[in-house]
Amino acid sequence: MSIDLKQLKYFLAVAEEKSFSRAAERLHISQPPLSQQIMKLESELGVRLFTRTTRSFELTVAGRALMVEAADLLGRMRMTIDTIRQIDRGQVGRLRVGIVGSAMWGPIPGLLERFQTDFPRVTWTIHELGPNDQWEALRNKQIDVGFWREPRIEPDVLKAANLRQELCFKEQFCVAVNARHPLAGRDAISLLDIAGEPMLTLHLDQSAEPRYLMQCCVNAGFEPTIFQEAAEPQTLLAMVGAGLGVALMPETTSRIGWPGVRFLPINAHAPSANLYISYPAQDDAPVVRAFLKILFPDSPAE
Repeated sequence: MSIDLKQLKYFLAVAEEKSFSRAAERLHISQPPLSQQIMKLESELGVRLFTRTTRSFELTVAGRALMVEAADLLGRMRMTIDTIRQIDRGQVGRLRVGIVGSAMWGPIPGLLERFQTDFPRVTWTIHELGPNDQWEALRNKQIDVGFWREPRIEPDVLKAANLRQELCFKEQFCVAVNARHPLAGRDAISLLDIAGEPMLTLHLDQSAEPRYLMQCCVNAGFEPTIFQEAAEPQTLLAMVGAGLGVALMPETTSRIGWPGVRFLPINAHAPSANLYISYPAQDDAPVVRAFLKILFPDSPAE
């Protein structure tokens, strides 16, 4: 049996119009090929769909049943085609976003709000992971995009992992000190001003970021004295608020009111806290393309 959607479309037009001539006009075809398609459909099904006399034109019982089924089938097919097109435009699907914790204090929430507004049928989830874990999650297709900070991954490493990385938000690190610290009254300080201070940092084996910051201190002229390491930036700030040491934090961290903490800009050669997005280089996921278009609205369409 070989029945195509065109035959069902033609049949439905005839059934609804109750006239071959009106159906042919509606379909923008001539009447003979329409009649041929209906006869072919009846032959394929092995039933009569219409009762034709010189004065009447009626659907048979089988024809009435097919009219209901054909209307349902064609309606579902139109919905399926529409859904497929929406998926291709990134309007339907799922997006898994990996982030470092400090990224949520900056522009990421606003970005997600815009994405949800423009693509309300996309389901997205946040996965708070360190850069190392995001790296593995991207390579294992457990997340679709990842956000982490400096240092930027070397191009040859990205290529070997089949990943791309783009700068999305520029930012610098500042120094978080206790509100009662002698430096707290300054408008800005240099990195050298915290030489000898107990340094609070994220775990050095968690990612390249804390090692990058320690190297920035060395480049500024001193070897930092690491007092404690922690897994989350808010833990560092809690320790700063308790007067246990100082910490280098992204400037956007200061948007949150942390009790007992002052955030001091670095007046020269501040370490970069730039935020990067990473995603699979050869993954043609429409939802990822849609997200990148929200993130980089001025980028030329591919």
